[in-house]
Amino acid sequence: MASSTTTRSEALFARARAVTPGGVNSPVRAFKSVGGTPRFIREAHGAYLTDMDGARLVDYIGSWGPMILGHDHPAVREAIAQALQGGTSFGAPGEREVELAELVTRLTGAGRVRFVSSGTEATMSALRLARGFTGRKYIVKFRGNYHGHADGLLVEAGSGLLTNADGVLGPSAPSSAGVPEEYAALTLVSEYNDPVALDALMARRGHEVAAVIFEPVVGNAGVLVPTPEFLAALHRIRASGALLIADEVMTGFRLSLNGATGLLGLSPDLTCWGKIIGGGLPVGAYGGRAEVMDFVSPQGPVYQAGTLSGNPLAMAAGLATLRTLEADPGIYDRLETYTASLAAGLRAAASEAGVPLSLNRVGSMLTAFHQDAPDGAVRTYADAARSDTAGFARWFQAMLARGVYWAPSQFESIFVSGAHTGTELDITLDAARAAYGRVRE
Repeated sequence: MASSTTTRSEALFARARAVTPGGVNSPVRAFKSVGGTPRFIREAHGAYLTDMDGARLVDYIGSWGPMILGHDHPAVREAIAQALQGGTSFGAPGEREVELAELVTRLTGAGRVRFVSSGTEATMSALRLARGFTGRKYIVKFRGNYHGHADGLLVEAGSGLLTNADGVLGPSAPSSAGVPEEYAALTLVSEYNDPVALDALMARRGHEVAAVIFEPVVGNAGVLVPTPEFLAALHRIRASGALLIADEVMTGFRLSLNGATGLLGLSPDLTCWGKIIGGGLPVGAYGGRAEVMDFVSPQGPVYQAGTLSGNPLAMAAGLATLRTLEADPGIYDRLETYTASLAAGLRAAASEAGVPLSLNRVGSMLTAFHQDAPDGAVRTYADAARSDTAGFARWFQAMLARGVYWAPSQFESIFVSGAHTGTELDITLDAARAAYGRVRE
């Protein structure tokens, strides 16, 4: 069991609140929906975090996805150290960004790729490109899909907003103060996993739509898995002349070497990446069909730039991560096996305690929804919102007290890494059995 002492985290949180909004630099980290003091982390190695009070925690966040190899992987650490010897930023082209672009295009089939510094940059840049390429101004997104915090995408967005709204769904309007309604009006919203609704929207407005952007596997309303009928409807949007944009910032290289789109047989016009392609350093990218990407400046008329784009440290970490994944094709089977065992163990522990639970999982992404829907029946944002957030908060705190760091929101995916072994699985399931007993009480 982890130490219950949080003295240093509490002190740091108090200091942080005096100088940072809410005391954190990204909202879900504040533990608003689960209560208690967020753990301030001192270091991370393999499958573990160590907080400032010395508690060692089995980590299922993995920096929200990038740490597919585990924290502080030797190949990644050594690549960063080697790159550091040459400097931290050039503001000019370097060899590593060419090598990483060649690797990403080879693995994914994209014709061209442009690096940026975050997932938000990638999605907003892809949408600007789609508008420039098509000459249209409207975009379509899906309720509960989160694509970063650009103004036009904070409409019916995902977990952070759902979490901080205490699970209450709002109207089809801006999901954040500061987003003008006029700007949000350029974003049309449809229901994820509702092919009839998407077909109807495109029949009415498709001639005005530049692009439809979506998460192939949703991770920001909890894990939501697309139905075959919905995937077919996504491909039909091209009949109107709109582009299809896959947001693989979370799923890219997480679910396969060709991401979720490869796993699901999708063929988007543009794809956005992040997280894993930077090996844990700040990074983003967008890419796709050459004829579309050639509209990006300086080759084309769609402007996009970034001082730290192609940063040599991020490129080195990304290269090391992708090369390690490619050299170990069995890693995805091992991740699948571990996560399937985790799901089965959680399901059994909850059932034994009489706690309603519905599990959604794809590969090494999993969400345990605290509700009585059958497994797989949580398919939409509204389905996810019916979860028992108070029960989840009790379970989360009980897990944390027993040395397991789960995502601090009911509406997030957890991530398994290659560093998780049978030892971590046993620790997790022992903690889960006790934690579900706490929820029942």
